[in-house]
Amino acid sequence: MTREVNRPADDDPDHSRLEADILAALWEQVPFPRLPLDAPSEIKDLVVNVENPKRVYAIYRASRRHDLQLLVEKFIVQLRYGCGFSACSTASCFTCRKRLAGKAPIRRYNPTSARTLAVLLASQDDAETRLCPHLQPPTGPSDATKSLIFGPKYTVPAHDAPTPAHTGPALKVNPTRVIRGRVAPKIVGGQTTQPSNPSFAPGSRKGSPNRWREDDTSNTGAPSLREGTSEIRITEKSASKDYRSFAANVFGSVAFKMLEWLAPNNMEAMSKKVAAVGTTLDTGEEAQAVPSGSDGESERPNPRSAPLIPELGNQAEARDNSEVHRCITSKNEVTGVHQRVHSEPPISNGNAQGLSLPQRRSSNTRIRTSSVSKSQSRVSEPLVDSIADETGPISPGIHAPQSDKVSKGLIRPPSTITRNKSQLTENDVHIHPIPERNASGSPSPHSHVDEHLPQADGANSEETLSSVDSTPSRDTPDESQETLLGNDGVESTSELDSYLPQSLSRLSPQAINFICDVLQDDATSERHLLEPQTISEFTKPSPRHQKVWRRKRKCQTPYPQNMQFQWKLFVEQSIFHVLSDPQALLDSFSGSNGAIDSQMLWYCMLRLTRVAPNLVFDSLWIASASLFAPPRRLQSTRSPTSKIFQVPQKSFTNAEAALLMSICFHALIAAAPLVEDSRQLNDMSRIRAHGLSLAGGGAVARQPVSLCLQYEDAFTDDMALRLARRLLRVIPTRRYFDELVELDLDVEDGAKEPDVLELLLSHLESSAQSAMRFSKAERSVHEKRVPILIMDWARAVMLHEWEGKPDVSGDGPFGGALSLMTAMYNKRQSLLLGDVHFRSEYFGDRLDAIQMPISWLSFTSTKQKVHLLDYPYMFSPASLVSYFRAINFSRMSHAYEESSLLQSRLKDTTDPDSLVTEIHQKNVLQDLLRVASAKYLILDIGRKNVLRDAFDQLWRRQERELLRPLKVHLGEDTGEEGFDSGGVQQEFFRLAIADALNPDYGAFTIDDRTRMTWFQPGSVQPEWKFELVGLLVSLAVYNGLTLPITFPKALYRKLLGEPVSELHHIADGWPELANGLTSLLEWNEKDGSVEDIFVLTYEFSASMFGQPISREMQPSAQASWPQFSDHPNSTPLSESNPSDAPLVTGDNRNAYVSDYIRYLTDVSVAPQFAAFERGFRACLHPKSLQLLSPSLLQNLVEGTQDIDTNELRRAARYVGWDASHRTVRDFWAIVKRYDDRMRRKLLEFVTASDRVPVGGMANVQFVIQKNGEEEGEGGHLPTAYTCYGTLLLPEYRDAKVLRERLDMALENAQGFGFA
Repeated sequence: MTREVNRPADDDPDHSRLEADILAALWEQVPFPRLPLDAPSEIKDLVVNVENPKRVYAIYRASRRHDLQLLVEKFIVQLRYGCGFSACSTASCFTCRKRLAGKAPIRRYNPTSARTLAVLLASQDDAETRLCPHLQPPTGPSDATKSLIFGPKYTVPAHDAPTPAHTGPALKVNPTRVIRGRVAPKIVGGQTTQPSNPSFAPGSRKGSPNRWREDDTSNTGAPSLREGTSEIRITEKSASKDYRSFAANVFGSVAFKMLEWLAPNNMEAMSKKVAAVGTTLDTGEEAQAVPSGSDGESERPNPRSAPLIPELGNQAEARDNSEVHRCITSKNEVTGVHQRVHSEPPISNGNAQGLSLPQRRSSNTRIRTSSVSKSQSRVSEPLVDSIADETGPISPGIHAPQSDKVSKGLIRPPSTITRNKSQLTENDVHIHPIPERNASGSPSPHSHVDEHLPQADGANSEETLSSVDSTPSRDTPDESQETLLGNDGVESTSELDSYLPQSLSRLSPQAINFICDVLQDDATSERHLLEPQTISEFTKPSPRHQKVWRRKRKCQTPYPQNMQFQWKLFVEQSIFHVLSDPQALLDSFSGSNGAIDSQMLWYCMLRLTRVAPNLVFDSLWIASASLFAPPRRLQSTRSPTSKIFQVPQKSFTNAEAALLMSICFHALIAAAPLVEDSRQLNDMSRIRAHGLSLAGGGAVARQPVSLCLQYEDAFTDDMALRLARRLLRVIPTRRYFDELVELDLDVEDGAKEPDVLELLLSHLESSAQSAMRFSKAERSVHEKRVPILIMDWARAVMLHEWEGKPDVSGDGPFGGALSLMTAMYNKRQSLLLGDVHFRSEYFGDRLDAIQMPISWLSFTSTKQKVHLLDYPYMFSPASLVSYFRAINFSRMSHAYEESSLLQSRLKDTTDPDSLVTEIHQKNVLQDLLRVASAKYLILDIGRKNVLRDAFDQLWRRQERELLRPLKVHLGEDTGEEGFDSGGVQQEFFRLAIADALNPDYGAFTIDDRTRMTWFQPGSVQPEWKFELVGLLVSLAVYNGLTLPITFPKALYRKLLGEPVSELHHIADGWPELANGLTSLLEWNEKDGSVEDIFVLTYEFSASMFGQPISREMQPSAQASWPQFSDHPNSTPLSESNPSDAPLVTGDNRNAYVSDYIRYLTDVSVAPQFAAFERGFRACLHPKSLQLLSPSLLQNLVEGTQDIDTNELRRAARYVGWDASHRTVRDFWAIVKRYDDRMRRKLLEFVTASDRVPVGGMANVQFVIQKNGEEEGEGGHLPTAYTCYGTLLLPEYRDAKVLRERLDMALENAQGFGFA
């Protein structure tokens, strides 16, 4: 069964504890989105609080990045070192590679190559399934850190001297921060415990106050800057390097090496080394003070410093997680740039101490930590820097300026905007930042306040996380901050408990317009490659009778950047909160009756994908994971499948699943370039179907290069493709669930849900009534846009997933795409799609046209593996014809080889030197094996009795004989001489079929108007003759010949097993009848009742040899039609005609039309058609007929009657002539003036067939060869080699003579001979 694997189940308590610690740390670090105060009043009704940390977008994004880093590290270990299991079978594992290589040398991946491959593997769907099951978690640091040296570095402050430039690969870490940082509370059983403080729930986000150490605090309340501050310097051992080597200069650079140094598995060891050096420094600082340096002296070594600590390697401790703060501080240490390096969260250790962050607070959302530092375990902050968008304002902890001096615990702000304690009102919208102050309390000349980030209010001094970490209230506590702290160091948190992240509960079209306008106006939307980049005013349809939401603006001044950041956080959180929640999606975009407005939904997604495409696709990807939850019936304890689905999950019905899938598909549709011309949509779809990015010369369609590139950008977007793959994977999964429900014995009969694809396709149609105004032209384009782009997305996934083989996965995204295309193909008429929309020539161009169809005959499709030829609508008609003929040629070659092999063995047996010596025994053996050893199917046919001779020689032929190559000897009894290379066969079939379909024999009828041939109801001819007629047609098709017949398309539908039940199925064969029945169905009874106007009885009538026979139409099981062969000497059949048949009324006219079509095409001719079908299938493989559609089979049998002389002239070749010769030009001028009858005669004269084969004139061999010169008015007539398609044309005196001689030849052509 297909299922979505997000993450492997891990019941390890340590794993659960780590995950809880990560969420707790992120809950304390990330900025909380809150509805800004200038929001319109209408939006406030939609705002809700978010209490689940996993539903906060910043936390989700940071934890996702963290998990990716951990997964990359596991893949690196797998690629470089392996699992050590001797029987490992994971292809990417080094142990498996080494085992398969045997004694051959094998090269280990270098760190850069391993990381590149690891990132690729980790970014795939279900990446965890590619991990080796025997892989052990990486322990200890990697070899890349062995070259690092840790040591102290002393900096003497000189306020007037410039700071020396930092050179070399060194990291400077403040040891004070390392030693005096806050540590996380202990974790027992996955919970955080702290005996001295009350509990803390996610809904009551509390902070812990700080008490600065007395020796770090000046009289002004700010920590004093210690003169001669010591730092830790990390350097690399010097090594010889070839500076002429490109690889050494690129991969040996610090930037590449830092990828390994700052990996999660190295952070724990590095933090311990830093802590060890810091401990030594603190010990020295407590023993004696460091003297202040003079001006201009900024850095010098301390002779009493701790010795350098070399390599990190060879440590056996388990890989815990920690972090190192690399800071490059300025000389006054007030403003600095911190770069955080995060790692995997550690398994808590009660005795371990780690590094503290400038924002470190309680690391668990439930337990408040004490303000007093204790020896306890800590949780490193994972990847907070990943929560900021590249283009948006800087989030807290993202390379933001900070001060080195920081308290051991900071207060979590109640809101992203800090206000004065006495002025917490909604009128405080614009908060003015305060400047930083140095140690003396005056503004620092080196400090810089970013205007677009909100700062802490000096009066309140509460920390805010909507600004950067360099706010003075966090780095330099002032006197006002002391008022918030009690004697025990615990702050009052009653007010802070009410502040939680906020989000919109659902998205309406007005809300979407508003939040998208906010991001566009503030220029805080995501950077993307989708076109158009923004939705301008003139492309926005106005809502019906609804007010447009606007932000409250008090003045015309530029909008503050800190408020832009507030709105960005809130909008991103709202999009994530709604689009990642399946129930919120249904509430936002579906109506009360479960229906959706396709065009309005598309417009909403168009707006969202132009401001935050990655966020939209990722959120929908999360929401679509719920579609893999089994139905409630399968999760029931009484169900046998409950053992498979042991963990209860929230499930959705097929109707709800179809709604969710429709919403997600509309987002993908909106990602495509905005095209308002349906012709361009079709052309781009054809270009993409060929696997092309640009429409170059000779392409199926020509479109601007810019549009082609825009399509390429949209359909190769990684996030959109990931969403499309998951949606398509849902389809086989939901169908498997339906099958399990059917097998469940507890399910009552009739309780089956509709198929999810049927429900999905029903949502693609635009509703007549919409909440937005769209013009009629826009709705017309949208009706075509939706199915075409869904096809394009399914095709894009197929091209992305295809491995170049004809057999593909049936239960993955590829199989889901095939199922979706099949469902759309069956409803193509209602979706306004043609056959050409479903073709994917990319596959046909890259598959072997000979071997692939032959191997398909023996291939058995399963739910896990299917063959592309099981879906023939994907291939072009020319490709399907070539596959069909390849199968026939393969069977013919096999039969020929078998008979040739038997013939050679028989010859060896009957040789005079063989063991069989008696002549009689040899003759008997040859007679017995004559049929089996014949290489060809040879028919000797006389012109006087073509049909009888054909029936006599085909009667009771074995199948192996019919499959051999056909050779026809026609008219040789009367002296004709012909070498059969195709022309004689064509002539034979033309004569035989014309004789067999003669209405005088009473087997077939021909319509006088349409010239269509159909079976005679109740024919007097025996059924075996119909079987032989079908065998003639089968032989012709098997040998690649066309026949001069015209059957209605209903016959070919029946031959392929497709139903004939609609009026358009009989429109070509019985056009007048189809028009009459259409009028019956469309009649408006306001103009008169049906029984009074049409006066029809509920019966079917047919003329059988001049007798009108009618019978009341019955249901299918009881339907029958009288046959003359069953009543040879009885009373006339017309006496049984019903006299009181019921009338056709307005209530039963639909049933009457359906029954009439069934009687016309099935019941009345059932015995004759069954016999004809048996003969037709005699030579053709049943599976090969699945490649053909009714129209394609009709073209194979009948060819095309329309002859285009221009196409014929382009396909013609010349022997002895030049195309510019006068006679050749006169010839084509004469042919161009011919009518259709004469053109067919010319084609039949040269090729023995008056039909153009399937594929057009390109498949016709038409050669004009010079045959001497004729100077007089007489001379030779034109002749032809029909076997080779060659016209022997003499050079005549002028065009008049040419016209006379050519007309005479065409009107009197019959028979064969050698010229």
